[in-house]
Amino acid sequence: MFTGIIEELGTISSNVEGEIAIKAKIVLWGTNLGDSISVNGVDLTAKYFDEEGFIANVMPETYRRSNLGDLKAGDLVNLERSLQLAGRISGHLVRGVVEETGTIDSFTPEADAIILRVNATPAILRYIVMKGPVAIDGISLTVMAKDDHSFSVSLVQYTQDHTNLHTKGPGDRVNLESDIFARYVEAMLEDRGAIAAATP
Repeated sequence: MFTGIIEELGTISSNVEGEIAIKAKIVLWGTNLGDSISVNGVDLTAKYFDEEGFIANVMPETYRRSNLGDLKAGDLVNLERSLQLAGRISGHLVRGVVEETGTIDSFTPEADAIILRVNATPAILRYIVMKGPVAIDGISLTVMAKDDHSFSVSLVQYTQDHTNLHTKGPGDRVNLESDIFARYVEAMLEDRGAIAAATP
């Protein structure tokens, strides 16, 4: 479990099928083998690390649902260590389970902020609500606009300076994770409807 508050920008050392190596420093502090690290919003398990960075395995399903397969040596990635129960939750609860990818539509300056618009499928848009949380490449953000094929978030200066979004452009893929609570509510309502329908 994560908060969506990015701790460090890491750099891809290598990305061969099934294994990704990342140069990093901050996220290694207090990390043990087997611990979770969020990489662009994907929960990966550190199987090896040294003073230069860490290596994690990537399953085929993770490549299919995320943008990790697009990464090459030199690319920047958003990194966050797993949540400690005694810590502050400054963002929202992020599972590190990417549901699908969206594509960047546009960046629009607005005073000191930048409005990021992301195209997404109806399958995930149904769980994205106005003023609700969404994780984009592991970054906790708040939805400020939504239509039938996209949603928008506002990037404050800190997010602009401390995440990899400044390296991306229109058409680039980003990892998306919606609010898990919306999915729980839907599942419970479906169960309630099925029980009611089956009751004579």
